[in-house]
Amino acid sequence: MRRKLVAGNWKMHGSRLDNGPLVEAILGAPTHANVECLICPPFVYLAEIARELRGSTVRLGAQNLSAEAQGPYTGEISAAMLRDVGCDYVIVGHSERRTLFGEDDLLVARKFAAAQARGLTPILCVGEQLSEREADRTHEVIARQLDAVLDLTGIASLARAVIAYEPVWAIGTGHTASPAQAQDVHAFIRQRLAHRDAKIAASLQILYGGSVKKGNVRDLFAQSDVDGGLIGGASLKSEEFLSIMAAARG
Repeated sequence: MRRKLVAGNWKMHGSRLDNGPLVEAILGAPTHANVECLICPPFVYLAEIARELRGSTVRLGAQNLSAEAQGPYTGEISAAMLRDVGCDYVIVGHSERRTLFGEDDLLVARKFAAAQARGLTPILCVGEQLSEREADRTHEVIARQLDAVLDLTGIASLARAVIAYEPVWAIGTGHTASPAQAQDVHAFIRQRLAHRDAKIAASLQILYGGSVKKGNVRDLFAQSDVDGGLIGGASLKSEEFLSIMAAARG
């Protein structure tokens, strides 16, 4: 299975001055048939970065979208708009959207459906809070988040999607799930989906996203059900991210 690296889940970071050298470094990195890279910058930089990526193998994604197709929703961005500026992917259900902006499982599922309706590939984020892990509820939480999407769109929709497991307690904290912890959850996700469709579950890319950096990436990527990474802070530093790319190439 090809590895996927979501470079530049930059959150509310970056500037035009910073973006240029970073994108240039990513475009200049050696390519590999088994590694796919995509960049998810803030909305305001999408069109400019789309022009820079034109003709390359690096794909473009957005960090969020509206669940609505169009209408009087000031400040929102639709799936059609994202397609119009060159996006192929969009992140839905990131933990910060869930915790800081109150997005519940149903809204995330609606955003997932909205993305696919316009030909975008959603990167569905799932993950548990520290209190939920400590209460041994990790699998329960992941199952609930997955089921909300499956109940709305069906298992066939996962053939055109990516899942990213991001333990909330490991995002921006410097703490990372151990390779064994990551593998446990990734395997649980694949096994749960396999009950509905074994072929889709086997081919689904499941990424790990939680303080991935060059010091831990090789051990994480060595796990059988970890198919790549949703990279946050490390993607803002070209040297760090290029090291992660090298590890993905093997």
